[in-house]
Amino acid sequence: MNVTHRIITTTLGAAIAGALFVPAASACGYSTTLPAALTLQQLRVNPQDPLEAAPSAALARDMNAASKDGVSIVGMWSVQFISMGNTKHNPPIPDGAPLDFGYVQWHSDGNEFMNSGGRPPSTQNFCMGVWQQTGRYTYQLNHFALSYDSGSGLLTGKVLIAESVTLSPGGTRYSGTFTITAFDTNGNQVDQVAGQISANRLTVDTTTP
Repeated sequence: MNVTHRIITTTLGAAIAGALFVPAASACGYSTTLPAALTLQQLRVNPQDPLEAAPSAALARDMNAASKDGVSIVGMWSVQFISMGNTKHNPPIPDGAPLDFGYVQWHSDGNEFMNSGGRPPSTQNFCMGVWQQTGRYTYQLNHFALSYDSGSGLLTGKVLIAESVTLSPGGTRYSGTFTITAFDTNGNQVDQVAGQISANRLTVDTTTP
């Protein structure tokens, strides 16, 4: 496995399967602008979901900690990252292909942490970011990851994951878009992919992982 290949596999908090990616030269031409198909749409309240209709007192306190409107992204989430707009990647990645999953915590101090389920811990599957609220229900996240060789333990690269997400009015779901930009240890960009993210809030009442 070459250095570039190892770097790319760290994406999304060190999580995307390395088989989807190729050497640096094949990814240099990708734009940082997401395809139009990934434009965010406002999420709607699900009246059948009791958490959407009437959040519990504990959940409401958590959300109030970071939002005067009573709805905030602060909390713990189960997330999925899906490939969109990467059909010209070499090799192509089909729309709808899962890229990563895991658990994420957004904290009221503007920090964020992710435990990736798609990356071996020996190569680093924890990563972190910083976020800010950009609108009543919208948020921007800058997330950073490191990748290591599982055999030698040496650093192989760094990754920037940028997310723009919209929280549902009830505060129990969010969705949006992301770009993943991978760099080698010298700071040279070696690849970039994009996609769509979705998440469901986890609470003290959640009974399924």
